[in-house]
Amino acid sequence: VNAFQAAGVRNRVKVLVGGAAVSQDFADEIGADGYAPDAGAAVRKAKELLAA
Repeated sequence: VNAFQAAGVRNRVKVLVGGAAVSQDFADEIGADGYAPDAGAAVRKAKELLAA
């Protein structure tokens, strides 16, 4: 997320993290736009983010 900010493109990209290695707290900490615990949830979250 910081790299996108540094490149000046943060407002043009969505950052979605997830899987067993991360948590919602981690997503919040790094400023991600979304978190999903598994692939199915990631697809749903990506669709939600793109529709907004």
